[in-house]
Amino acid sequence: MSKIREKVMNILVDIEASIDYPEYDVEEVTNDKALKTLNEINQDINKLEKTFENGKIIKEGINVAIIGKPNAGKSSLLNAILDTERAIVTEIEGTTRDTIEEFIQIDGIPIKIIDTAGIRNTENLVEKIGIEKSIEMAKSADLIIAIIDSSKDLEEEDKRIFQMIENKKAIILLNKIDKERVINEAEIKEFAKGKSIIEISALNRMGISKIYDKISEMYGLNEISVDDSFTVTNERHKQAISNMKNNIEKAKEAIQVRMPIDIITISITNILEEIGKITGESVSEDIINEIFKKFCLGK
Repeated sequence: MSKIREKVMNILVDIEASIDYPEYDVEEVTNDKALKTLNEINQDINKLEKTFENGKIIKEGINVAIIGKPNAGKSSLLNAILDTERAIVTEIEGTTRDTIEEFIQIDGIPIKIIDTAGIRNTENLVEKIGIEKSIEMAKSADLIIAIIDSSKDLEEEDKRIFQMIENKKAIILLNKIDKERVINEAEIKEFAKGKSIIEISALNRMGISKIYDKISEMYGLNEISVDDSFTVTNERHKQAISNMKNNIEKAKEAIQVRMPIDIITISITNILEEIGKITGESVSEDIINEIFKKFCLGK
């Protein structure tokens, strides 16, 4: 952030000096030079904007909801991920009636795994409440792992699950590859709509590492450093960055149509003010100090 601020300050210092101290031999800020610097600043801000998701991940981790119809293998998957018998696994449908939440780490980032009740139509009041909670968890999750039983044909519950993940980040698991495959692969790909499909056997703990690799790839976890010098972690800072980008475009447009230099100054000053909202640094006093420091005025 300090480098971005310095670049903005350099433009503004030159402009302010040319306006307020015309008697001094100050190098004119040409249109090409100003546009070049603004483009550099815009690239720097774009990189900073991308840290918002990374900052959120570092601060809060990733919430991952496992959803599927009863007996698709959700609880077996949770046990395989945790490498312990955390969830009850039986042949009886509807065993899981509430969520089970546990944490793991992938590339040093906390991942909250949420096992949910199986999605199906039921008249059992307790199970129905659990299913409604599963649906809410899926809506709020950062990532959905949708688990499908590959030893059976697709059923209406499976198709409902595909609808639930349509507009979400999701990974589709074809479970029970240790059994004879019955599922229609072409149909799966049609419903998946480009989402990643991974084949596993949760019971035999086969293919689990592929899930970790895919999550890491989707979120770029191996590229996130918890020691980053500056990451955007809240909505207020994100809005300030958006305002910076808008003012950069206004400044560039003003330069391109050859607006008066003091008009261009307004947008550039606004950029600096938005930076100040993040860093807590003032604008006007710093500008004056920089002018005197750079040009040794008044001496």
